[in-house]
Amino acid sequence: MRRLLVPAMTLILILGSSTAATAKPDPLRTWAKDTWHSLAAMTDPRTGLVSDNITGDLSAPSPYTSPTNIGGYLWSAVAADRLGVISAREARHRVSQTLDTLATLRHHTPSGMFYNWYDPATGAVITTWPIEDHHPVTPFLSSVDNGWLAAALRVVRGAYPSLRGKADRVLSRMNFGYYYNPAATTPIGPRGLIRGGFWDTEPPPETTSCSVPQNGVWFTCNHYDITVTEPRIATYLGIGAGQIPAQAYYDTMRTLPDNCDYSWQEMQPHGFTTTHRGVSVYEGSYRYRGITFVPSWGGDMFEALMPDLFVPEAQWGPRSWGRNHPATVAGQIEHGLNDARYGYWGFSPASDPAGGYDVYGVDAMGMDTGGYPSDVQKTNYDAGFGTCRPAGPTPSYGDAVVTPHAAFLGLPYAPHPAVANLTRLAAHFDAYGPGGFYDAVNVGTGQVAHRYLSLDQSMIMGAVGNHLGGDVLKHAFVDRTFEQRIRPLLAAETFNVPAGQRLPQLGGGR
Repeated sequence: MRRLLVPAMTLILILGSSTAATAKPDPLRTWAKDTWHSLAAMTDPRTGLVSDNITGDLSAPSPYTSPTNIGGYLWSAVAADRLGVISAREARHRVSQTLDTLATLRHHTPSGMFYNWYDPATGAVITTWPIEDHHPVTPFLSSVDNGWLAAALRVVRGAYPSLRGKADRVLSRMNFGYYYNPAATTPIGPRGLIRGGFWDTEPPPETTSCSVPQNGVWFTCNHYDITVTEPRIATYLGIGAGQIPAQAYYDTMRTLPDNCDYSWQEMQPHGFTTTHRGVSVYEGSYRYRGITFVPSWGGDMFEALMPDLFVPEAQWGPRSWGRNHPATVAGQIEHGLNDARYGYWGFSPASDPAGGYDVYGVDAMGMDTGGYPSDVQKTNYDAGFGTCRPAGPTPSYGDAVVTPHAAFLGLPYAPHPAVANLTRLAAHFDAYGPGGFYDAVNVGTGQVAHRYLSLDQSMIMGAVGNHLGGDVLKHAFVDRTFEQRIRPLLAAETFNVPAGQRLPQLGGGR
């Protein structure tokens, strides 16, 4: 089982002196160029639809795609253009082709939303899974998947005025108010929340036990009731478009309540109660190894930081997201280097190096008491819950699965640690291929998931595009109306995260 501690001199050698740094190519640009290569290899040249994933040798793209994948390809093309990886002409051609295909895809007309799975070669909705057991698929329309597609369409309309009309023809019919339930049931009473999604044909029997028929569709029973999760992009979009009331931003929970009825959550939160726009908000937070933060559900980077690729959350909410995002990244670094002592960090859902797909995170940083583990042994962290639940034994972590896209998401808040971490991954493992970093690495055994997921690759492109390209995605995504509707909501709130808390950096402690 590999354990790698990083001495200060090693960091100096990795990062190099300022003189050496100017003499060497920027690794981020190289990584972006190769990452784009994988996305281009995944894209059908006839439809402009990107596949969900592709093998590590870039020879076999998957026969299915999703709205999120399509959106990720669009914003990646914008980032590739800004970074000079492809020409502006090529980027506009690629984006235009995808928009033309999107305009023809079957969708749910009343809401303007797209189905979860399409054939990238034909654009047909998938009703029989194209691999493995070929099981039947009842088409589903996900709020968060459509959120990422809509986010990409906003980026396109802001980046390429000549394509704004094409983007608007798709975007203008997407109504996120269709998912909004103003009286959802939550642990803190009725709240206005986004549903997980709906079927527009009756779902199979195993699903009907938790689906709600209404207006000719079957809504999921689940709602997204946590603040630090990726579905907040759909809430932002709905509020920004005037389709969802502004107070919905405050209706989600920063943490679950702090009483014993909810002692099953990861740890007991601490905080205070305040009111925003008539909504009572419990500003709860967790504390892990001296770091205070508002947790996500699974403790992963994707939930916490993916919306920040588009919405300038830290800038608009300096007392909320501006404190929480750096704390989230610091917690991941602290876990990987100083608590579990893996020698590497960056944990988020991704390919399992042993096959398939799995969730990874920092268990201590998620509300789910089962947690998204950082290791394949699924080691459990249990801080206890005051007098309601005693703490569990001190965890002994096993073989970690590090996911490169998670480190890239940390670029705005820990750029040097992120680059050093990724440099070590590429140097010490078979972690890098013709399409950039492979999807995941077991840093204990050295086993690598030799494939590329378009979602994870597009997060890398978005993160590098923003970091080197002047926040290109954020500037394209935001317009005046969106800022007027969203910025005051973020600016008004203070998370229960201290200002100026001392955060551990790469190889260091407190």
